[in-house]
Amino acid sequence: MDDRFQPSRRLFLQAGAAAGGGLMLGIGFGAQALTVIPDAPLGLYVIVPSSGRIRLVSKNPEIGQGIKTMMPMLIAEELDVTWDQVDIVQGEGAVKYEPQFAGGSMATPMNWLPMRQAGAAARLMLVTAAANRWGVKPEDCTVKAGVISNSGRTLSYTEVATEASRLPVPDPATLKLKDAKDFAIIGRTHKGYDSPRIVRGEPIFGIDARVNGMVHAVFVRPPAFGAKLVSADIEAARAMKGVKDVFVLKAADYGDDWMHGLKDGVAILASNTWYARQAREALKVEWDLSGAAGHTTELYATRAAELMNGAPVKVTTDQGKADEAFAAAKTKVTADYAAPFLPHVNMEPQNCTVHVQKDKVEIWAPTQLPGAGRDLVAKALGVAPESLVIHMERCGGGFGRRLENDYMVEAAVIAKKAGVPVKLTWTREDDIANDYFRSGANLRMEGGLDETGRITAFRQHAVTYSRGGEVAQGANVDARGFAAIVAPNVRMGESYIETPVTTGYLRAPASNLLAYVSEAFVDELAHAAGQDPVAFRLAQIEAHLAAHPVTEAGNPWNYNPERMRDVIRIVAERSGWGRKMPEGVGLGIGCYFSHQGHFAEVAQVKVADGFFHVQKVWVVGDIGSTIINPTHAINQVEGSVIDGIGEMSGEITFVDGAVQQSNFHDFPMIRMPQAPQIDVHFHITGFSPTGVGEPALPPVVPAVANAIFAACGKRVRSLPIRPGSLA
Repeated sequence: MDDRFQPSRRLFLQAGAAAGGGLMLGIGFGAQALTVIPDAPLGLYVIVPSSGRIRLVSKNPEIGQGIKTMMPMLIAEELDVTWDQVDIVQGEGAVKYEPQFAGGSMATPMNWLPMRQAGAAARLMLVTAAANRWGVKPEDCTVKAGVISNSGRTLSYTEVATEASRLPVPDPATLKLKDAKDFAIIGRTHKGYDSPRIVRGEPIFGIDARVNGMVHAVFVRPPAFGAKLVSADIEAARAMKGVKDVFVLKAADYGDDWMHGLKDGVAILASNTWYARQAREALKVEWDLSGAAGHTTELYATRAAELMNGAPVKVTTDQGKADEAFAAAKTKVTADYAAPFLPHVNMEPQNCTVHVQKDKVEIWAPTQLPGAGRDLVAKALGVAPESLVIHMERCGGGFGRRLENDYMVEAAVIAKKAGVPVKLTWTREDDIANDYFRSGANLRMEGGLDETGRITAFRQHAVTYSRGGEVAQGANVDARGFAAIVAPNVRMGESYIETPVTTGYLRAPASNLLAYVSEAFVDELAHAAGQDPVAFRLAQIEAHLAAHPVTEAGNPWNYNPERMRDVIRIVAERSGWGRKMPEGVGLGIGCYFSHQGHFAEVAQVKVADGFFHVQKVWVVGDIGSTIINPTHAINQVEGSVIDGIGEMSGEITFVDGAVQQSNFHDFPMIRMPQAPQIDVHFHITGFSPTGVGEPALPPVVPAVANAIFAACGKRVRSLPIRPGSLA
């Protein structure tokens, strides 16, 4: 729950004449949102031509979260134009737009002020240009729908755009932004800007990219993590219909980016993807599998049990005297939890189109992190990053998978060797077998209660995974959950299992696993104390607040127990917590703070025939003062809930480094009949707005697990839940 981000903003504005005359305005800031994001300027966002429609640039990748619509809404609000007066342009992946990424639910908190300031600065410059023409003060002018007025005279933005572009840019600190009560665009529902194009089937996704003269490619990768290529007989494949070329590529790493380096493999180029895939079947490849031996799910589980019975290799939190407090506790609870590796399975498999030219490299990619992709490809090709042009295509889902740009490297290296534009497309089987998985973990939880039921001690030993001797990417499990925050005596530690498997970030990274374990264990503590789970949580928060009053009430980046207390109370009221349930039906609660969002959720679950069905989920979230685009915010919450429930029935398993699942027949996705009714409520507070794409997911998993216990008395301490296992 101690999920903090401390932003540092260095604001500046830059203006210049647009092509054909007009105003182009940009605003920049520096921030360390992710360790891979450099501190760099942003580019141009507002384009007011001397004729034609106003264009607003959306800089971040669109992966279905609605950011292409939301960010221009902020600009348009302060620019004082109506929504139907503007067109939205997708920014390219470029240094001038950085930090530029989709992840961490960071778009709203990082851009809430800068994008509004961009709009306000443009408005002031345009108004000043009109005022200068009339010989009046800017403050004596008014604006409505892009038309400036003074004493019966009017000028449109386009009429003064060229003059405005010659004016000095105002200091952001001097700009007066609108009061929330005056918002005309922010806080009102606006459909996705691309939605009509999607409905019409227009080619806007990465997989739709077409370039003159391009060929289609597939890349045959090692069948197991840790395997290496020995030899490849490519002649039969090369002779097949439609095949243009077949060649072997050897693995290469790029220094700090070794995990994203090129793997051993065979590239097949053909006139279409079908021919390339058919030729793949004719390949005869010999692999050295010695590096993958022993990396098997069952062996991992055995090793995890051994490690949990010993002392942690690393102590990550040591507060108070946890051992003494646990020994002295009136009631002691110990439970072991396990969660599996999970894939991303975004609906659009990985793909990338690359044209390597003499003086530049053009890339068409659905990526969540274009800057890192640019640098990675530049290293792979041995060219300057400035020579790369990244056309940032819409992503057909991302969920963290497209933060890794391995598919961009593959396409670029293949295209360079081929000498023609190349479109690389992964199959679903490629996608699942070569993912950067959500890491699995095993955790032993221990809690001590005093005679009043207060948590006095909490101990956690997590067994997670390492790669190359370091904690594997995304495998950290040291975030502090509910019990670790309210308990005065806490010790948390980790041990590690080395793996060649590539891991990464799945929607609500780390929190999607830790919320399940933390909140399911808190439910166990509540029942051990003989208390109602909601009342138990509220009592723990009040006791914690008594000892640690909130001193940073205005800081939205830190966990705030008062905000968590309120969302718990509200979700209990909305769900009718405490009412008598039919036999086999139970209510469960989960709460969690992640990505600056405080969320509490109640699930109503029916258990029958040994399995579960989630009937309804109530969600209450506190993400600050403003819901910028309500329909997209609700969609994000609903998607998070459905994702979380779906994750409870899936797993990725390994035998000697090879993934055992291959497609949706053995990695089931949640189906429409399994989706519950979802009640979404945003608790509006005085804090600055934060994101919603991720923090709504973590609480639903423990809420469902706890509801299963309420329905049938069985604790879900290990995922996935298999059909028949609850009988």
